[in-house]
Amino acid sequence: MKKYIKYLCFAVCVLMSAEAYAANSETVIQTDSHWNKQAIKPIHIDNPQITMLRITIPAGEKLAMHKHPVLNIGYLTKGELTVRSEDGGVLVLHPGDPIVELVDIWHYGESTGSEDAEIVVTYVGDKADSLSIAKE
Repeated sequence: MKKYIKYLCFAVCVLMSAEAYAANSETVIQTDSHWNKQAIKPIHIDNPQITMLRITIPAGEKLAMHKHPVLNIGYLTKGELTVRSEDGGVLVLHPGDPIVELVDIWHYGESTGSEDAEIVVTYVGDKADSLSIAKE
């Protein structure tokens, strides 16, 4: 918990520093729920680890059904990405759109535009946790 508070303090200091240097900032997303409107559950992390990935999905390609055991948030930088949950939920992302991904819910993404979809995703979890689990 102390490490989590340190990360939070660091983020606040960065934001305060940005204001001190007349940097511009824009809130892309601030939410207490996932894209399917389910509330984000409280998390406890003993050994925190943050991972950021840039994922490119070729145009027309569909990822395998999977789920995430850790909290993650992404930002589509190019292309079009359609995310579908096993229970019928659908989210279509365009460049600049954020996503608070589903946790422990089966889903997949598909690059549905004419160009490759590229998304930058940040995962926050325990060092022992997988980022993604494929459905068998």
